[in-house]
Amino acid sequence: MAITIPEPWGSTLQDARERFGDPMARFIPPHVTLLPPTEIDEAALGEFESHLDEVARAHSPFQMTLSGTGTFRPLSPVVFVQVSAGISQCELLETAVRSGPVTRELEFNYHPHVTVAHHLPEERLDVAYAELADFRCSFEVASFELFHQSDDGMWRPLTPFVLGA
Repeated sequence: MAITIPEPWGSTLQDARERFGDPMARFIPPHVTLLPPTEIDEAALGEFESHLDEVARAHSPFQMTLSGTGTFRPLSPVVFVQVSAGISQCELLETAVRSGPVTRELEFNYHPHVTVAHHLPEERLDVAYAELADFRCSFEVASFELFHQSDDGMWRPLTPFVLGA
């Protein structure tokens, strides 16, 4: 479950992630995670999608701003673009998504962000951190998506859920 970063910023961030040398750059579209990758039985998918539809209808569209970089180092070798507006709305969505029929324990506390470098050498993480330090964009979040990882390793949107619909 994620909020996809719209164009032109999605391509900008995906190209940057590839330039930094992150091998997952072309497999994972730029996004703000609402529920980390979670295996869901096919039999439970319909009930989960109904829950997600209820969550989406209960939340209004909102403005999101991405601004500057942050990192989870030394806990985790990740550099990200920060969500600077829309944080509370992401937190409310994340809590609502995880309150349904699919249970997922989090390894870390929820922190909305857009990963731009992950599991790279320190010097590549430093480059990512510095290069996107001045990155800034704003857009309306009108939906979130259920993603599916295909056999080729690509994460693709499976179902969109429109906020406030």
